[in-house]
Amino acid sequence: MTERLIRVGHSPDPDDAFMFYGLSSGKVKLENIRIEHQLEDIQTLNERAMKGELEVTAISAHAYAFVADKYWILRTGASMGEGYGPVIVSKRFKTLADLRGKTVATPGKLTTATLLFRIFTEGIDHVDIPFDQIMDRVESAEFDAGLLIHESQITYGDLGFTKIVDFGELWSRMYNGLPLPLGLDVVRKDVGENVAHQLSQGLRESIQYGYAHLKEAIPYALQYGRGISEELGERFVKMYVSELTIDMGENGKRALELLFKLGTERRVIPAIPDLRLF
Repeated sequence: MTERLIRVGHSPDPDDAFMFYGLSSGKVKLENIRIEHQLEDIQTLNERAMKGELEVTAISAHAYAFVADKYWILRTGASMGEGYGPVIVSKRFKTLADLRGKTVATPGKLTTATLLFRIFTEGIDHVDIPFDQIMDRVESAEFDAGLLIHESQITYGDLGFTKIVDFGELWSRMYNGLPLPLGLDVVRKDVGENVAHQLSQGLRESIQYGYAHLKEAIPYALQYGRGISEELGERFVKMYVSELTIDMGENGKRALELLFKLGTERRVIPAIPDLRLF
């Protein structure tokens, strides 16, 4: 049987690299499927998903509300904060009240971080810029504060920034410890249900391979760590590649439903999408 090419988009970050290590290294194989990895930042992947360009892609949970007509959600591959998440930081201000009338740098219109900002803040302006420029541009006082994602969530304190709010902490406190959905892996509907299930199982096996072979998988993942130490890199990977990443389960699904409900109430997203998981 002819091999089917499946293009898989994911971000060049330690957690995504770790998840896909088993597949990208060839240690996990899918019958009659050839995987081609395409590495892009998450905002670019969100935009590509709007056009349905890739068969499988990582996207922000926020973005799924706009691509649910084209994609199904994989049970495997979600990034969920368990008491932690995107963080607003500053060097000049200490509270959300201090930021009223000020401007925060946010990491992209369709990122879940920006959705959370719009749900949980009032009277604060924001401007979307590339996520990896946020700390530098807050440091230079171009922006009053910044909303951090990726590994800068755990390095900002060492660089002299003050945490104003961690949306993962806020979410957990408000919703009885429910995990905070941040990123998803999705599969395009036209691949069919059988292939969707096969891809979900392959990603699950890839994550399990990474955990069974940490001494291989962590150094591979740290190639994408933008200079962070092995200790911090492993900590970051384990924060966002958890049991919920292997299978989000009912708790993860309920958390997604809540996120979309809040987003529709604030009129940031048009409607709560159908959440069929594969």
